[in-house]
Amino acid sequence: MKTTLTAQSLSDTRTALQAANKAFNHRYPGESSRRQPIHSVYGGAHLFKAETASKLAEVALRSWEEHAPDGRTLARVLGLPEGGLAETVHARVVAKLRREAVEDYRIDFEDGYGHRPDAEEDGHALAAAAEMARGLEQGSLPPFIGLRIKSFSDELFGRSVRTLDLFLSALVEKTGGRLPPGFVVTLPKVSIREQVVALDSVLIGLEEGLCLARGVVKVELMVETPQALFDREGRVELPLLVGAARGRCTGVHFGAYDYTAACGITAAHQHLFHPSCDFARHVMQVSLAGTGIHLSDGATTTMPVGPHKAPKGGALTPEQQEENRAAVHRAWRLHADNVRRSLTDGFYQGWDLHPAQVPVRYAAVYAFFLEGLDEASRRLKAFMDKAAQATRLGDVFDDAATGQGLINFFLRGIACGALTEDEARAAGLTLEELRTRSFLEILQGRRKG
Repeated sequence: MKTTLTAQSLSDTRTALQAANKAFNHRYPGESSRRQPIHSVYGGAHLFKAETASKLAEVALRSWEEHAPDGRTLARVLGLPEGGLAETVHARVVAKLRREAVEDYRIDFEDGYGHRPDAEEDGHALAAAAEMARGLEQGSLPPFIGLRIKSFSDELFGRSVRTLDLFLSALVEKTGGRLPPGFVVTLPKVSIREQVVALDSVLIGLEEGLCLARGVVKVELMVETPQALFDREGRVELPLLVGAARGRCTGVHFGAYDYTAACGITAAHQHLFHPSCDFARHVMQVSLAGTGIHLSDGATTTMPVGPHKAPKGGALTPEQQEENRAAVHRAWRLHADNVRRSLTDGFYQGWDLHPAQVPVRYAAVYAFFLEGLDEASRRLKAFMDKAAQATRLGDVFDDAATGQGLINFFLRGIACGALTEDEARAAGLTLEELRTRSFLEILQGRRKG
């Protein structure tokens, strides 16, 4: 067959394109293979103990057993069909609460802590470091943990850096240079790139002074201002904020209430799914897609707590117990609806502010994955059986772009406890294939086989 172009004539074009593709793939490596927790539980720094995660688990399980004792109650509260799904979700939530109720915990020196005298915050920074060291030694820390410092505004920069310095210096001294796996520092209210640059500079100084490896301390950035999304000329700013962390940034979290306040929205209308929050999340998602940065949604601020407390030495009346149960159920339904909407929008992590919110987050997440299990299994099995050729199952067309998404469904579901490895195997995947976390690697392995 006659062609006009030669390899030599295409040489310069090919070289330039290869360099551009390489740069693109470096900037957008795709979804991270790192496990992403489904929540971050925030607690005031003055309250943190080595056993905090287990104490929260006890409270969460107690609330669950009291207000959702069985699958039928759960189905009624969350609007699930009674029967197999609700019973399975209920059982898996109980197992998760007993095994690993808290996946990620943030020791909070910001909004959950407030402004205190310097001597008091100094003491809490040292005490929290000692408790984290103790928890690391006895294995009682959750898989992911860190601290949220105060913002890097002019007024708070000195206080924020001092707390971080005291905490890390004491922690490293007590642990002999070890940091907990998944340790991260959260920087709130980021508004300009220089704040991220300053945090990176502070951490470099601490790592050098404490003989830690450069870049070992990771950071999360919080989107709580419009300026974190766009610069003064209207250009998208968020990827540049992440870049300013020079490889330290692993996640970006959305703070809905500070953000809506900054947009001039009154308190009565500030909620997680105000249209302005939808816009902010979409910008976060689009601007960071393919970068491997984990995104987290904000918090439901309605707490699942009843209005009545039993008097000392006494008990609640049946009417008071019912009012408490109704209040908890209302808060649970709101939280579950928020979690489900976040999942639908592609945000697989969010904040929990009270231990009684934890079980219903798991319930909402588990129901989300279990409801989609049969369809995802059929689509993946049909797709893999045809060696990843484009295929149609019913009225759904799947091509190669769908493959990784289906794999990710199972990876995320298994990681959080919603799905079992047996359920993944039933979809046609082996455990060895799942461990690759890559659709392309699975496909290549099957073609070689």
